[in-house]
Amino acid sequence: MHRNQDLYAFLMDNIPNLTEAWYASLSKERRNGIYSSHNPSVVEQLKHHNYEFHLHFCEIFVRSERDFKVNFQLWIRKMVQDPTYHNTPLHLIIQEFMKNRELYFSLLDTYTSQHQDVTATLEKIWFHIITRMFDDVICTIAEEAHEASQVRLKAQRELINELSAPVISLKECDISLLPLIGTVDEERAQIILEATLEQCTMMKIKKLYIDLSGTIIVSGLVCHHLDKLIAALRIIGIETVLCGMRAEFAQDATQLGFGFEGVEIRSSLSHALAIHS
Repeated sequence: MHRNQDLYAFLMDNIPNLTEAWYASLSKERRNGIYSSHNPSVVEQLKHHNYEFHLHFCEIFVRSERDFKVNFQLWIRKMVQDPTYHNTPLHLIIQEFMKNRELYFSLLDTYTSQHQDVTATLEKIWFHIITRMFDDVICTIAEEAHEASQVRLKAQRELINELSAPVISLKECDISLLPLIGTVDEERAQIILEATLEQCTMMKIKKLYIDLSGTIIVSGLVCHHLDKLIAALRIIGIETVLCGMRAEFAQDATQLGFGFEGVEIRSSLSHALAIHS
């Protein structure tokens, strides 16, 4: 009952005005995101995206709700995945869609005032469909933005994991360095163990210096996994040298029952390298 070709044509004719009215309402004082940009190409892109939005949204008055949602979701996904919006807080994006909804209400008032044959019931139906569809669009944007952020977060985590255990080759081709930096939790400890064994095997390492000077927190978990890594390296024939162990690390490790027996320990990486040079 909400579909109406005449209203659709009226809205389509007013899309350029909707876009200009929306852009004129933007606060250019915002510091974050795309909406505060004065770059002409970014401004043009913003207006183009807004114009595309109206082209899709107006179709609610000529399509079934199902077809409308399927078609519109493709556009929303493309917009959310656009890198231009990645630095724009989600609440600002939602605010702009809410602003566009008010513009539609205003335009609907104009249309009904020009068409006396539009009943109050029909006007209420149109008002309701605009409200509901904007609510659906906003929820879809939030969902798609969350999924896109999870994908980016996963990629960042994978990159961090790759950098968690960088086995660095030294001047001799069979001697390498593993610098441990920051905190080590259960997940990262397992990654370090697996990645170090894989890299050492691939690089045919005979001796590995493990530099602990950048490790911030000492816990039973860190010591356990370090001991586990040394044992695994020993099994595949790789000698380990611990270096850079701070006094508090040594004290805590001893109190936790980890003495690292049979492992060469040096005060610093430079000291260890000087001895074996």
